[in-house]
Amino acid sequence: MPNPHKSRQKRSKWIAWLLLALLCVGITELVVCAYMDPALFQTLTAPAVHFIDTVHNAGNKLFQQSVSPPEPEPTIDQAASEPEITVSLMQEDPKVTEFCTLSDREILTGGTVDIIYFNQGEEPWASQPYGPDEIKGYGCGPTALAMFVSSLTDCIVTPTEMAQWAFESGYCAPGSGSYLSIVEGAAQTYGLQIQSWQERSPEALCQALATGQVFVALMGPGHFTSSGHFILLRGVTLQGTVLVADPNSRERSLTAWDPELILSELSDSRVLGAPLWCCSARASS
Repeated sequence: MPNPHKSRQKRSKWIAWLLLALLCVGITELVVCAYMDPALFQTLTAPAVHFIDTVHNAGNKLFQQSVSPPEPEPTIDQAASEPEITVSLMQEDPKVTEFCTLSDREILTGGTVDIIYFNQGEEPWASQPYGPDEIKGYGCGPTALAMFVSSLTDCIVTPTEMAQWAFESGYCAPGSGSYLSIVEGAAQTYGLQIQSWQERSPEALCQALATGQVFVALMGPGHFTSSGHFILLRGVTLQGTVLVADPNSRERSLTAWDPELILSELSDSRVLGAPLWCCSARASS
C-alpha cells in the first residue's frame, strides 16, 4: 500500500525543483533581455524596482522619525560692551606685566607664558567680518583664541584668520558671537590639549596658573562685560592675584585680579566645557 506521506514529500520536491527551474529560466531570460532589448528589460523590471524603492523610502522615513533631531547649541550674547561694574583700574608695575614689541608682534609679558596680544577693537581686524558681524562687535571668541593659539603653538593666527576659520567651521553665532564649542574646536584644530576645569577654589586656580596652565574663561556680567565675554587667564603674581589677557581692553589686561572675583564672575553656562577651560603652556625651547 503506497505511503501517502512519502508521496506528498515527492510531490513537494518535484514542485520545488520545477519552481527553481522556472526561476533560473526567468533570470536567464532577463539577463539576455537586458543585453538584447534594454527597453523591454526596464519595462519588465519596473514594477519590482518601484516596489523596492517604496519599501526603502518607507524604511528611511521610519528611521528618521525614530531618531530625535539634535538640540541646537545654546548661544551666549558676546556683544562688545562696557562692564556692568565700572571701577578705577590700578595697573601693575611694568616689572610685573607690560606690553612690549618683539619683531612685528605685540607681547603681553609677566604671565605663565608671554602672550601675543590682539585687541578686537583695533585695526586691521576690527572691521573685518565675523560671519555677518564685525570682529570689533562680536569677535571676542576668535580674538581670545587667536592669542591662545599664537602664544601656545608655533602657528601665528590673527583674529581675522581665526574668525574666518570659525565661521567656515560653523562656530559663529550670528548676532551673538561664538558658539561655546569654538574653544575645544580650535584646540583640536591647532593641536592643543584642552579640558574643562571644574575646580572652583581660588587656591586651586592660582596653583594651576603657577604651575604652567593657561585658561580660556567665559565671563558673565561684572567687571569685564555686561553680557558674555571670552578672556585668557595667563598667570599669577607673587601676591596671589591673577593676570589676564582681555581681547577688548588693554587696561584690564594690565590689571591683576582677585581670583575670587574671577571665579565669581564666570558665566553661568555649564555646557561644552564652559565656563573655564585649561591648557598646559608650551614648554620653553
